Amino acid sequence: MKLSALPLRTLGLGTLLAAAVLGVPVASAADYVQARGGLSFVGKYQGETFIGTFPGFSTRLQFDPTAPQAARLEVDIPLAAADTRNSERDSTLKGADFFNVARFATARYSAQGFTALGDDRYRAEGTLELRGIRKPVTLTFTLSGGDNPVLVGQAVVKRLDFGVGAGDWADVSIIPNEIAVATRVTFKRAP
Repeated sequence: MKLSALPLRTLGLGTLLAAAVLGVPVASAADYVQARGGLSFVGKYQGETFIGTFPGFSTRLQFDPTAPQAARLEVDIPLAAADTRNSERDSTLKGADFFNVARFATARYSAQGFTALGDDRYRAEGTLELRGIRKPVTLTFTLSGGDNPVLVGQAVVKRLDFGVGAGDWADVSIIPNEIAVATRVTFKRAP
């Protein structure tokens, strides 16, 4: 990216002088796609804890460690792929009372701008769209540098905010409202 292509107000004076004197291009955000990864959730049903995964999810990242406030993260989650290793529970999750995959095949998490917390830790105040409902969800994570950065993060999703398990399933003594979500994604440069 050429220096002249960047708005001057986004660059510090020191960066401008160094780039001008040394002829060095100013760093810009790199685009990454998911090379491999895992996305899981932990729930309870009548006191029994279970773990589920979303195989086939995909993640895109735009990130410059010198400007985390300009980062972008997008995650597409195929809901029909939900796997808790229990066919009856998986079938229920896909039904109208939970994910309703016939109407809402994909959930999406998107965040613009990260807050640096130090030691490669960040917070993203993103938006989850699930069952056609958009609500804020905070993702906290570590993000290593290098050519193949690794993101390891966690969030809490309040299922009833999205109508997941409403109606007869809304009793939080049977299924808690808060569902823990965890992810680990290794990225590669986008083609």
